[in-house]
Amino acid sequence: MVKITDVARHAGVSPSTVSYALSGKRPISEETRQRVEASIRELGYRPHAGARALASSRSNVLALVVPLRAGIHVPVVMQFAVSVVTTARRYDHDVLLLTQEEGEEGLSRVADTALVDALVVMDVQLDDPRLPLLRSLERPSVMIGFPAEADGLTCIDLDFKAAGEACVEHLARLGHRVVALIGSPPEVYVRQTAFAQRVVQGFTAAADRGRLSSSVHPCEATPAAARAVAEQLLREQPALTGVVVHNEAILEPLIDAFGRLGLRVPADLSVTAICPDELADSLRIPVTSVALPSAEVGARAVELLMNKLGGKTVPEATLLPPRMTERASTAPRNAP
Repeated sequence: MVKITDVARHAGVSPSTVSYALSGKRPISEETRQRVEASIRELGYRPHAGARALASSRSNVLALVVPLRAGIHVPVVMQFAVSVVTTARRYDHDVLLLTQEEGEEGLSRVADTALVDALVVMDVQLDDPRLPLLRSLERPSVMIGFPAEADGLTCIDLDFKAAGEACVEHLARLGHRVVALIGSPPEVYVRQTAFAQRVVQGFTAAADRGRLSSSVHPCEATPAAARAVAEQLLREQPALTGVVVHNEAILEPLIDAFGRLGLRVPADLSVTAICPDELADSLRIPVTSVALPSAEVGARAVELLMNKLGGKTVPEATLLPPRMTERASTAPRNAP
């Protein structure tokens, strides 16, 4: 293992000079700094995490707070987590993953220690009980999601309201007049999870503007629940020709369920979704969808944090516009 004394010998300086070059605590000449940095690169020296924290008063660790509550689709959550971790590594930071439902107590425990420099917070609720604490913390934070009152916070996410609107507007352009939103599991709405509520707001607003008949149906993330909601829709809305799905786990079972009930996609029923592109592309009938930009959101959340840690001003709100890709699951309404 390369030691700081090895770097000093290679660069022709004292170990304390190497330490000053790393910590910036004392001024050294630019020529000396460059020589030290060249030796660090050539020898592959990596400062010990504890020593680095002592030198800089930083841990070089970010906390990713993502409570794995009921109704969460874990594969999609992990896409966000992977993006946060890989981007943090580019900034020489590690990530501490906090998955327990601990609320303010868990955040306080982490923030009151030297464990982490900053926090990324997911699964945001409209009236999130963690907001007062996040506003009062000395450590910077970024929320992936938008609470109802976001003043004084830094938030980033897909514009889910606009995504819901985009799906309905696409169906309306194709002539569909009776549409339904098949949404997240019921407990997600009970918690007032922000992204799910925003989709409902956008779906309903666009349907009302276009004078479409519409309904919203929470759905458990199981094939049995998908079959039940398909049967309910055909029973209650026999003129249904357009569906928006915001529940990745049931997308394929739902299309299969409608098929067994005699509805062909897209000849009899057009289906749109808000989901990852790779899922929409992989289905037997590729689905027209608004992409879930997990990689971009996670990366930009970390970049916002790095700017805040560097003392830079960042925007309080970053909403990514929806990007829709038309695929084989939507077609003009087959009017009688």
